[in-house]
Amino acid sequence: MAERYYPDSKVEIQGFTARNYDAMLNVVTLGGYGRFIRNAIGALGLREDEHILDFGCGTGRNDCLMMEHLGPGGSILGMDVSDEMGEQFREKCSRYPNVSFKKQRIDVPFLLEDKYDRVFISFVIHGFPHEVREVIIKNAYDNLVEGGVFSILDFGEFKLDEVPFYIRIPFMKIECKYAFDFVERDWKGILKEKGFGNFREVEFFKGYVRLLNGVKL
Repeated sequence: MAERYYPDSKVEIQGFTARNYDAMLNVVTLGGYGRFIRNAIGALGLREDEHILDFGCGTGRNDCLMMEHLGPGGSILGMDVSDEMGEQFREKCSRYPNVSFKKQRIDVPFLLEDKYDRVFISFVIHGFPHEVREVIIKNAYDNLVEGGVFSILDFGEFKLDEVPFYIRIPFMKIECKYAFDFVERDWKGILKEKGFGNFREVEFFKGYVRLLNGVKL
């Protein structure tokens, strides 16, 4: 098993969990995750000709859903550091010739040859130290076209000590320590400092989960 870059994080998934990730999500959520992610992808408002860069793409489940909204002129490049996730991605997305996978760390600076209309990241950025999140945001900015959109699907903003105990306790048991400060930060303010604006957000589960879209200005 490969060495983890961030031992305190829970977004670096390996081994049995990586090989059975989608099935485990379905079981744990009693099928609710499938309905949720389909609704969240629908809320992106994708254009048929969009070129999308998916940071931490995992198994490709989200990318197959996004392809339902794209036409032949659109494309997706999924990025993940995990070989196990890459294998599943290629298998799941094999029917889409305009979907490809690149093994790539998103927590170190990189610049691709092409720029993209949208960078999408789903339940990944919360699992990094904040200084690493800033690198990820910079990567998104650098690899977007002017006017491109950075779409973050992740936890919403809330104060842990103010939420009901039946939410706070499971959250603190299941999530890593990096998530605890993620939910208490002003993400529109952070993204604004990094060159994004014209924000649009869609809330799920009473605001505990949010799709936040920021435009590269």
